[in-house]
Amino acid sequence: MGTARWNPSDWTSYAKSTAHKTTDAVFASRGMDKVLDPLGAVMRESRDSDLNPASTAIVVGLDVTGSMGMIADALARKGLGTMVEEILARKPVSDPHILCAGIGDVLYDRAPLQVTQFEADIRIARQLEKIWLEKGGGGNSCESYTLPWYFAALHTSIDCFEKRGKKGYLFTVGDEEPPRDLPAKAIARFIGDRPQRDFSSHELLTMVSRMYHVFHVIVEEGSHARRDPHGVRSRWVDLLGQRVIGLSDHTKLAEVIVSAIEVNEGRDRDRVAKSWSSRQTALVVQRAVGGLTPSPGPAAGVVRF
Repeated sequence: MGTARWNPSDWTSYAKSTAHKTTDAVFASRGMDKVLDPLGAVMRESRDSDLNPASTAIVVGLDVTGSMGMIADALARKGLGTMVEEILARKPVSDPHILCAGIGDVLYDRAPLQVTQFEADIRIARQLEKIWLEKGGGGNSCESYTLPWYFAALHTSIDCFEKRGKKGYLFTVGDEEPPRDLPAKAIARFIGDRPQRDFSSHELLTMVSRMYHVFHVIVEEGSHARRDPHGVRSRWVDLLGQRVIGLSDHTKLAEVIVSAIEVNEGRDRDRVAKSWSSRQTALVVQRAVGGLTPSPGPAAGVVRF
């Protein structure tokens, strides 16, 4: 997928159509949409084309539990356009193909993973609004942020890596802690694979890091992150190291993602932050990417099973 090209006028029309709608009207699904169901999905593909000859796969996984629907809402109204247009203008990577995912909890939710196709044009916005804001989750202080890691590792096929040896990007976004593991029975129930054992989060990170640069964005406005900011961050840092990003204003998610990609690709952190014309945005970005360093190169190791 991803054969078309982004057209800013398409986005302008789309954004106008959502401007005066409520969140429930924008995200009208009241259950899992079949086109987003990962159960039995063989592959989500990011392929080069005449209009996107050097595609870069970018996965953005959004927590849709509790009050976290505000993230998807902000992305649908403004953020998605900012993300794509700034990547095209700044060119930290070429020809972005975006896949959006909705993330819940495998222990409590009916739809803990929803996945769009990789798209390069307005179709990604149309698919984003199909995500069901289930608003579930549970009392276990974590959501299933590693479920899209598993899916990306084993159920995506991306030309940037397969043809050019260049990793894609994967960002998960939410306010809770990472789970310790992903049960085999949850993989079977929600994706349809039949692994012989559970996977620890560290194993899943190794698997997905073969093809993707992996980041997590902590939404600091979220209730869980406000209640235990040190605990949430320390558990993520234990898993991801410096690729943990604190987001103080959820409406600036797109700018932070673009900036993280820029820094990872070797650009100076301070210059990246100052490049944003809004002082408020620059401050949010500066705080978010202040601990990031450029990628040292391909991650070593692949888990076999």
